[in-house]
Amino acid sequence: MIESRKERDKRVVCGRIGSRCAVCFLIAFAGVSVCAQGTAIDSGARQYGAYCAGCHGADGSGSAKGAAIATLARVIEQTDAQLIVVVHDGVPGKGMPGFAQLGDEDARAVVRYLRVLQRNEGAQVGDNAEHAGEQHSMTGLQAHVQTANAATLPEQNGHGVADLDVQPGELNQKEVRENWVSYNGDYSGRRFSAMNEVTPANVKRLRLKWAFHTSNAGVFEATPVVVDGVMLVTRSNDAYALDAATGKLLWHHARAVSDGLIDDAAGHINRGVAVLGTRVYMETDNAHLICLDARTGKEIWDVAYASGNRNYGATSAPLIVKDKVLVGTSGGDDGVRGFVAAYDTQTGKEVWRFWTIPAPGEKGSESWPGDLYLHGGGTTWMPGTYDAELNTIYWGTGNPAPDFDGSVRPGDDLYTSSLLALDPDTGKLKWYFQFSPHNFYDYDAVQTPVLVDTAFQGKPRRLVVTANRNGFLYILDRVTGEYLYSKQFAMSQNWAKGIDAQGRPISNNLVPDEKGVTVCPSYDGATNWYSPSYDPATYLFYFRSLEACSLYQAKTEAFVEGETYYSTGTERAPGNPPSVSYINAFDLNTLDFAWRDLLPGEGHATAGVMSTAGGLVAFGNDVHEFEIDDSATGKKLWSGALADEMHSSPMSYGVAGRQYFAVTAGDEVYAFALP
Repeated sequence: MIESRKERDKRVVCGRIGSRCAVCFLIAFAGVSVCAQGTAIDSGARQYGAYCAGCHGADGSGSAKGAAIATLARVIEQTDAQLIVVVHDGVPGKGMPGFAQLGDEDARAVVRYLRVLQRNEGAQVGDNAEHAGEQHSMTGLQAHVQTANAATLPEQNGHGVADLDVQPGELNQKEVRENWVSYNGDYSGRRFSAMNEVTPANVKRLRLKWAFHTSNAGVFEATPVVVDGVMLVTRSNDAYALDAATGKLLWHHARAVSDGLIDDAAGHINRGVAVLGTRVYMETDNAHLICLDARTGKEIWDVAYASGNRNYGATSAPLIVKDKVLVGTSGGDDGVRGFVAAYDTQTGKEVWRFWTIPAPGEKGSESWPGDLYLHGGGTTWMPGTYDAELNTIYWGTGNPAPDFDGSVRPGDDLYTSSLLALDPDTGKLKWYFQFSPHNFYDYDAVQTPVLVDTAFQGKPRRLVVTANRNGFLYILDRVTGEYLYSKQFAMSQNWAKGIDAQGRPISNNLVPDEKGVTVCPSYDGATNWYSPSYDPATYLFYFRSLEACSLYQAKTEAFVEGETYYSTGTERAPGNPPSVSYINAFDLNTLDFAWRDLLPGEGHATAGVMSTAGGLVAFGNDVHEFEIDDSATGKKLWSGALADEMHSSPMSYGVAGRQYFAVTAGDEVYAFALP
């Protein structure tokens, strides 16, 4: 499972074009208050919302039912008079109905509003004299925030994409400073910024500098990538390039969300891009890998990389290693067969594929009788990490399928709920470690495997550290895969008596049945996909955790394509208190917690953490805030209220020597910096 089902559809929808309700966001970023109201919508916007938005999207970015008319060249190039005819008469044979009931004035207003949307997307509309002097119009919170802060923002040099060219060596940067070049900032997965302009002494002066409004389906879970002052961020199947200093839109690649998807894929979630040279790579909700020109956003190639089962989807960010772009899939709860696949960055040709569910006759195949191997789960729905010196990729795998019925899949169910060490040149398995053999409880192991070089128990070691969804933190030797240490962090954990000397859990045999059994951690996990962080100066490993339990029920069910494959489900455990979240700081020297902070609220946010050389740890809390604490003590130093809960992991970057923090929440990208 990717995120709690109760969170997936919790989105603000009354602010969309065409609605009559007023939306007021109070953005209390340490002194900056902004109120954005949806009452001043002109007649064109109202008519567009009533007749056009349902197919073409509220911002003209398109959908499965209609074209992206805000960015489509053949629409932009038409004159206003031609477009008015289209509004009145439709496009016969193309599925575009006419709206003859609209009078000339209303049709003209719709076209006028469409021109505003096209300008918002950066389109050049040059053949309409009536718009020649019209200002570029920003929508939603972005416009209000930029207007409100215009007097306080210093002059910035504009940043463009013409010179964007990321070399392979930059992806293996030893310190993350101005450039956050990949989903986790670098290959190590540490999410640690060496920038130190913002400190415990001055963080209270942090202010919102800009916000950019997006509009698409799905919860916003992306982490932005920033290279040379250009920010690249995704929302559903759309990609945006922004000036990282101002939030100005540089280009927007629009792609309609896919129909016919189920479960997590139907949430249309996308967590970000990968960049190499002058190309940007992203996965789509229906498991396509697309390559875009980083300077224009134009598509270069499109490869469908999962076939044979329409339950496949994708929700991750790709990972670039050398000349290959690595991808995985979602759908482990829906009876697909997981894999990691590598594609040539230039041609899009598949180079290798490692299947996480063994085929008949391969090691571990005894768990998958008959054709169950084709439906065994083990998906790879988060990006891995990479050690260039060892030339090894570390990639986590998801739970087995069916989720809760283990009777049909005997044995350990390799290679589900595991960490894989793969050769990036061939895709061959070097070693694996399975955290939760024969898993009944949806305990994925896709949590970021963080690479740490430090002394461990008096000996220099190359470690991989991960907090697992099953409630235990693990330390492994990343050269050999040897189990070194584990620590329980989920206080309510009851599924295992402990971990033995080889790292294997000692089960309490809580087997789901039709009546149900209460198991802790819950179906949402003691932690999940949201990112951890490691500070090499303090030796502290930071991560978010959740205390909750679920009632697990199971009944053998057949796999049916187009349906989920849980067999059967979970609900809140009777008599259990509301779920709560913690931010944890685990000391790799003492092998104990330096601090653990209980967050206010009921643990609904799915926001990861990052840390900085300035002595800060940043994350989204459970009361709609972006929070920054003292990384040594956990003391709260600053917070800024957001319009919605964060369901993404923060990042930091620099432009012209200034340090910024960026997060996504609701429909917005927010950037903060000192005055």
